Amino acid sequence: MTTFPQWLPWALLSAVFAALTAIFAKLGLQNIDSDMAMLLRTVIISLVLAMFVAATGKWSNPLQLPGPTVAWLALSALATGASWMCYFRALQRGPAAQVAPVDKLSVVLVALFAVAFLHERLGWREWLGVTMIGGGVLLMALKR
Repeated sequence: MTTFPQWLPWALLSAVFAALTAIFAKLGLQNIDSDMAMLLRTVIISLVLAMFVAATGKWSNPLQLPGPTVAWLALSALATGASWMCYFRALQRGPAAQVAPVDKLSVVLVALFAVAFLHERLGWREWLGVTMIGGGVLLMALKR
């Protein structure tokens, strides 16, 4: 019998919030440059997250973290910023119902990168799912 994965509710909530992000961002991008919108969004995220970390007692001195940890997190932050910048520009220029699925092509890329760089193994069911997601992206993104 398979046990219920503890990560699943968080992943589902992540998907819900990501969907709301696309809708809210599309509505908010109507009268503002996409880069300025991303900056405002990032400032708000930073403030809320700083309050959350402080309120839950999770603050620790980042200067005491190991160098490789900081380097990987810095690269992750830069990739996030680049992703958001591209996503906001795409949302400003295109329909959310087409932009968001293309953005989710990241699911396919994560699987490929995880196999190539993290040496994770995917079974045939996972590869089938990755293929279906890739196909779904194409169906959602391309107009006739």
